[in-house]
Amino acid sequence: MSDPSANGSGMPEPTTADLDAATRRLMAALEALESAVERRREADRDENELATRIQALGADRSRLADELDGSLVKSRRLERANREIAERLDAAIGTIRSVLDAGESS
Repeated sequence: MSDPSANGSGMPEPTTADLDAATRRLMAALEALESAVERRREADRDENELATRIQALGADRSRLADELDGSLVKSRRLERANREIAERLDAAIGTIRSVLDAGESS
Protein backbone atom coordinates (compact mmCIF):
# COMPACT_ATOMS: atom_id res chain seq x y z
CA MET A 1 0.00 0.00 0.00
CA SER A 2 3.00 2.19 0.10
CA ASP A 3 3.34 1.94 -3.72
CA PRO A 4 3.54 5.56 -4.96
CA SER A 5 2.20 4.61 -8.37
CA ALA A 6 -1.07 3.32 -6.99
CA ASN A 7 -4.00 5.69 -6.44
CA GLY A 8 -6.18 3.32 -4.52
CA SER A 9 -8.09 2.12 -7.57
CA GLY A 10 -5.53 -0.42 -8.59
CA MET A 11 -4.49 1.71 -11.57
CA PRO A 12 -1.15 3.46 -11.80
CA GLU A 13 -0.98 7.25 -11.55
CA PRO A 14 -0.67 8.95 -14.96
CA THR A 15 2.71 10.50 -15.60
CA THR A 16 3.36 13.93 -17.01
CA ALA A 17 4.24 12.30 -20.34
CA ASP A 18 0.91 10.46 -20.29
CA LEU A 19 -0.94 13.71 -19.59
CA ASP A 20 1.00 15.53 -22.33
CA ALA A 21 0.22 12.78 -24.84
CA ALA A 22 -3.46 12.81 -23.86
CA THR A 23 -3.54 16.60 -24.16
CA ARG A 24 -1.97 16.41 -27.63
CA ARG A 25 -4.51 13.80 -28.72
CA LEU A 26 -7.34 15.95 -27.34
CA MET A 27 -6.03 19.05 -29.14
CA ALA A 28 -5.67 17.10 -32.40
CA ALA A 29 -9.22 15.77 -32.01
CA LEU A 30 -10.54 19.30 -31.36
CA GLU A 31 -8.71 20.64 -34.43
CA ALA A 32 -10.13 17.81 -36.53
CA LEU A 33 -13.60 18.59 -35.18
CA GLU A 34 -13.21 22.30 -35.96
CA SER A 35 -12.07 21.43 -39.49
CA ALA A 36 -15.03 19.10 -39.96
CA VAL A 37 -17.43 21.78 -38.72
CA GLU A 38 -15.92 24.34 -41.11
CA ARG A 39 -16.16 21.91 -44.03
CA ARG A 40 -19.79 21.28 -43.12
CA ARG A 41 -20.50 25.01 -42.99
CA GLU A 42 -18.91 25.44 -46.43
CA ALA A 43 -20.94 22.53 -47.77
CA ASP A 44 -24.11 24.07 -46.34
CA ARG A 45 -23.22 27.44 -47.91
CA ASP A 46 -22.54 25.74 -51.23
CA GLU A 47 -25.82 23.85 -50.95
CA ASN A 48 -27.69 27.08 -50.21
CA GLU A 49 -26.00 28.81 -53.15
CA LEU A 50 -26.93 25.91 -55.39
CA ALA A 51 -30.54 26.00 -54.18
CA THR A 52 -30.64 29.75 -54.87
CA ARG A 53 -29.23 29.23 -58.37
CA ILE A 54 -31.70 26.44 -59.08
CA GLN A 55 -34.55 28.68 -57.93
CA ALA A 56 -33.28 31.50 -60.18
CA LEU A 57 -33.00 29.09 -63.11
CA GLY A 58 -36.55 27.91 -62.47
CA ALA A 59 -37.79 31.50 -62.47
CA ASP A 60 -35.85 32.20 -65.69
CA ARG A 61 -37.30 29.06 -67.26
CA SER A 62 -40.83 30.12 -66.35
CA ARG A 63 -40.25 33.62 -67.71
CA LEU A 64 -38.76 32.25 -70.94
CA ALA A 65 -41.63 29.78 -71.32
CA ASP A 66 -44.12 32.65 -70.95
CA GLU A 67 -42.21 34.72 -73.51
CA LEU A 68 -42.11 31.77 -75.89
CA ASP A 69 -45.84 31.22 -75.52
CA GLY A 70 -46.43 34.91 -76.25
CA SER A 71 -44.15 34.75 -79.27
CA LEU A 72 -45.95 31.69 -80.60
CA VAL A 73 -49.34 33.43 -80.27
CA LYS A 74 -47.97 36.51 -82.03
CA SER A 75 -46.42 34.35 -84.77
CA ARG A 76 -49.72 32.56 -85.36
CA ARG A 77 -51.56 35.87 -85.55
CA LEU A 78 -49.02 37.17 -88.08
CA GLU A 79 -49.30 33.99 -90.16
CA ARG A 80 -53.10 34.30 -90.17
CA ALA A 81 -52.90 37.98 -91.13
CA ASN A 82 -50.38 37.12 -93.85
CA ARG A 83 -52.74 34.47 -95.30
CA GLU A 84 -55.66 36.92 -95.21
CA ILE A 85 -53.60 39.59 -96.98
CA ALA A 86 -52.39 37.06 -99.58
CA GLU A 87 -56.00 36.01 -100.24
CA ARG A 88 -57.10 39.63 -100.58
CA LEU A 89 -54.18 40.38 -102.91
CA ASP A 90 -55.04 37.33 -105.02
CA ALA A 91 -58.67 38.49 -105.18
CA ALA A 92 -57.60 42.04 -106.09
CA ILE A 93 -55.21 40.74 -108.75
CA GLY A 94 -57.99 38.55 -110.13
CA THR A 95 -60.35 41.53 -110.22
CA ILE A 96 -57.75 43.73 -111.95
CA ARG A 97 -57.06 41.00 -114.53
CA SER A 98 -60.79 40.65 -115.16
CA VAL A 99 -61.13 44.39 -115.67
CA LEU A 100 -58.07 44.46 -117.95
CA ASP A 101 -59.30 41.46 -119.93
CA ALA A 102 -62.75 43.03 -120.26
CA GLY A 103 -61.16 46.31 -121.42
CA GLU A 104 -59.00 44.52 -124.02
CA SER A 105 -61.90 42.60 -125.47
CA SER A 106 -64.02 45.77 -125.90
